[in-house]
Amino acid sequence: MRILLSNDDGYFAPGIEILARTLSDIAEITVVAPERDRSGASNSLTLDRPLMLRRAANGFYFVNGTPTDCVHLAVTGMLDHLPDMVISGINHGANMGDDTIYSGTVAAATEGHLLGVPSLAVSLTSHKAAHFETAAMVARRMVERCLRHPLSEPVLLNLNIPDVPIEMLKGVRVTRLGRRHKAEGVVKQVNPRGDIVYWIGAAGLAQDAGEGTDFHAVENGYASVTPLQIDLTHGAQIGTIEDWLEA
Repeated sequence: MRILLSNDDGYFAPGIEILARTLSDIAEITVVAPERDRSGASNSLTLDRPLMLRRAANGFYFVNGTPTDCVHLAVTGMLDHLPDMVISGINHGANMGDDTIYSGTVAAATEGHLLGVPSLAVSLTSHKAAHFETAAMVARRMVERCLRHPLSEPVLLNLNIPDVPIEMLKGVRVTRLGRRHKAEGVVKQVNPRGDIVYWIGAAGLAQDAGEGTDFHAVENGYASVTPLQIDLTHGAQIGTIEDWLEA
């Protein structure tokens, strides 16, 4: 099995190194990741300048672009084969609910899915990041399940794992995305040059976090796996908008 690994925290991040090591004995691993932290890059592609691909001392490749750039470059130009799976992560922090819209971690997996490769985004749901090994083992088990029981169609899975020792993890639940409250406002500051600068505020708290959501699963000690789709069409409103245009 051949797996392409990427992330949005950068090729030097501990999560991707631990993930590569954990999967190395069951798959041929290629790492192509951003040269720096690109958290929040979402699905952006770099179209205004050329990209450069370099190789680090540990064998990982890195790109001066976004997570989406990394997967796109690897699959469509660098690799001489189509990978069997694209895995993005392990992200340092959760990607649940509305986070998935902004997440570079999810975006890298999404690009793999758009290119026809089964893809998995993996996140450790704590900024303390004490147990990357737990997330890596859960990801490995997902890969092993795919090997034993291949899915009949390309999938995009969003996996969030509580930051606990593996023996304390209660299991894995299939979930839907929850929702967050409105994000906090920007933080206004004055820099040393006297310029007014703004920092994007923190994400809102969970609003829709009931049973069946990713938030609920993680809060109760389970890893959450949510199947995602790319179709943004609001099908229920098609008739409404048709009537509105004819009014």
